[in-house]
Amino acid sequence: MNEKLLQFIWQFQYYNRQELTTTSGETLTITASGKHNLNQGPDFLDANIQIGNIRFAGNVELHVKASDWHKHHHQKDVQYNNVILHVVWENDAEIVTENGTLLPTLVLQNRVPKVLLERYKQLMQAANIPCHSITTPTLSELGWHAWKERLVAERLERKAKKVLAYLEATKQHWEEVFWIMFAGNFGIKVNADLFEAMAQTISVNILAKHKNQIHQIEAMLLGQANLLNDSYSDDYAILLQKEYRFLQKKYQLQPVLIQPNFLRMRPANFPTIRLAQLAMLIVNSVHLFSKIKEQNDISAVKQLFEVTANDYWHSHYQFDTKSEFLEKKLGASTIDNLLINTVIPVLFTYGLHMQDEAIKEKAIKWLMAVKKETNTITKQWQQTNVAIVSAFDSQALIELTNNYCTQKRCLECAVGNRIFKI
Repeated sequence: MNEKLLQFIWQFQYYNRQELTTTSGETLTITASGKHNLNQGPDFLDANIQIGNIRFAGNVELHVKASDWHKHHHQKDVQYNNVILHVVWENDAEIVTENGTLLPTLVLQNRVPKVLLERYKQLMQAANIPCHSITTPTLSELGWHAWKERLVAERLERKAKKVLAYLEATKQHWEEVFWIMFAGNFGIKVNADLFEAMAQTISVNILAKHKNQIHQIEAMLLGQANLLNDSYSDDYAILLQKEYRFLQKKYQLQPVLIQPNFLRMRPANFPTIRLAQLAMLIVNSVHLFSKIKEQNDISAVKQLFEVTANDYWHSHYQFDTKSEFLEKKLGASTIDNLLINTVIPVLFTYGLHMQDEAIKEKAIKWLMAVKKETNTITKQWQQTNVAIVSAFDSQALIELTNNYCTQKRCLECAVGNRIFKI
């Protein structure tokens, strides 16, 4: 037994409530178990109980062992003066209050179904996704949808913290925030930090001044990402180096300290190709975040991202090395990734910041319109009967797996709650 499980049992009243008595033999009736307190102080607030013929209103404190009351020094803390009931698993000590009376105590050790304890043990010992080891029915289709909604909201609100941090750093400049976040996503995981750092060195105002010159935009992006440092024989690379030296001096640009990574990735994801595609997107658009906010249909947003890199890159993945001709279009899966990991989180944060529920709802709606992700997590969940239709589902299950399952937070999970419901 641990305190979290004991709190869970008390919160949902998963124990035999018939003929309750305190350790002193007085009859006990629980009218209201109280509100779970996640801050300092007693575990449950505003409870209502009756001991004998007397009604009490106040707080409830829970411990695995009654002696933990002294171990945690509650006798010296005024926050515990209004505790009306001490709920324990094991009664190994009598607790006397300041006025010399015995603190009413309820022991739950012999009142909790063994099957609940066995299921908890099974979940805690399971690997990967704990509930996959449980055969008992879990959530209904409606229950899963409600739980996914909450998980998606938690995921977006957690991502919003980073967006809001950039908003503060850029002095409330949403276009600047979007540019930094969007560029970071373009770098995929391997080069995300490099691309994000690069974007922070080139403001959207500078980009806007050169948006009609693809060579200059490419030069700035590649140069700031440390991709124009070598000696090249390729005329195009030499041209970009020349442009970059001019622009670097003009805007006093300081290249980032992070070096680009080409290892263990498909050529289509090389940082050179990604930055060339990003450069073309800049040339083809202005005030990109404002345009996105105006759209109602996600298909219109996708069209904004349907870009093809400059002609040079159709026969190159790197400078000085020719390759078979292939147009370097931004693929559908890449666009979906940008929508899931940048566009929708930033849009949701904008709605959150502006207290605009319609924009938040639009972000969720767009997530439901994007194809589901395929990865190790979604493949695990496909073995169950849980529906995975869109990115809304896959994002919810990623959040569930990473922030509940792997951390064994089964007591806080809707699925876990259903499993424990005897």
